[in-house]
Amino acid sequence: MTERLRALDVFRGATVALMILVNNPGSWAHLYPPLAHAAWHGVTPTDLVFPFFLFAVGHALARVLPRFAAGAPAAFWWKVLKRTLTIFAIGLALKTSPLLRWSAEGELVWRSLETLRLMGVLQRIALCFGAAAAIAWALQQPGPAPRGCCSCWPGRPCCWGWRCCGRRCFRSTRKSGRRAMCC
Repeated sequence: MTERLRALDVFRGATVALMILVNNPGSWAHLYPPLAHAAWHGVTPTDLVFPFFLFAVGHALARVLPRFAAGAPAAFWWKVLKRTLTIFAIGLALKTSPLLRWSAEGELVWRSLETLRLMGVLQRIALCFGAAAAIAWALQQPGPAPRGCCSCWPGRPCCWGWRCCGRRCFRSTRKSGRRAMCC
């Protein structure tokens, strides 16, 4: 199992807890003001849930992108597409559930897909992940390590897939998988 960043996991958990609190405030008739969306002007904790999720997705992407990009480009795009579609499908499944429900007359009826809101929060997070991965892939610059890249501890990741080993940086090339030395 890969090493996880505990701070990111705690941040995700706190964001999920905030989301649950915001979505289930108890009584909608007596809503605590910070649990309501702000008017056009202002911001409340409720308005921060989606940006917090996007921050967590972006941070996780920055940590996993060098590993994804170290392989073949087809493998990178397959992983990004699979993760994007999985998150989108989970969001769509949550929006459509339950497919069957009891009507007011006591009959079992199918959910109307005409009123289905296709673009929910998870679907938007999935599209943001896919777009951010594509942008990060496009902005990767082959060539020597960025200046100041070797200021990290030996063996630790530094900038966009470069790793430091003492006085030299190395990076796995996408095509061959071999390490290219620099510095």
